[in-house]
Amino acid sequence: MATAPMVGEQRFLIEEVTWQAYEALLEGWSSRSKRMTYDHGRLEFMSPSLAHENYGSILCQIIWAYTLERRIPRHSGRSTTLRRESEQRGLEPDDCFWIQNEPRMRGRKDFDAERDPPPDLATEIDITRSSLPRMSIYATLGVPEVWRFDGSTLTINLLREGGEYEESASGVALPELTIDVVTRFLLMSDQMSEVECIAAFVDWVREEAPAKGRKRPRKK
Repeated sequence: MATAPMVGEQRFLIEEVTWQAYEALLEGWSSRSKRMTYDHGRLEFMSPSLAHENYGSILCQIIWAYTLERRIPRHSGRSTTLRRESEQRGLEPDDCFWIQNEPRMRGRKDFDAERDPPPDLATEIDITRSSLPRMSIYATLGVPEVWRFDGSTLTINLLREGGEYEESASGVALPELTIDVVTRFLLMSDQMSEVECIAAFVDWVREEAPAKGRKRPRKK
């Protein structure tokens, strides 16, 4: 049986939108089914497809499962709007996490990009590419690491001192989760249920722990 083509996100771009109008839309938007990207007066609305949301969920579950198994503290931001009026730029990731900066965000339910540290890791599912330079916006916001998946290929992008992202085989926030490892389980989700896929990932994490010289937490 032939595989149906993957349906990507729907995007709509409008011009000459003021920052005040952008903020009003953020405050008054009644549905999170559409996400917004703002760049110096240009505003893009994105309506996620099932492929987008499903891969995004699997990637998030991989990060959740890994940090839980490794007992790595994290503060999850999901699709928190990251925006900075001084730069006239803003966006919403598919998911974001404070890991190295978790102690500074622990228990927090608000976020101010002018005051707080940016998420240590953001994830992007891009079946269809945005018409706005989202990676440049992430760089402006100071997000040190962005994972992007287009339905077949994962890239791990690390922010360098010059303000540009550079692709890497592994990240800084969760270095054991290399491109090969994460891609394997993302694509595995096409062939089995989510529960089976994440269970297989958890088995991999537990089997890798002794090999990496880590002590598993004792049961009390």
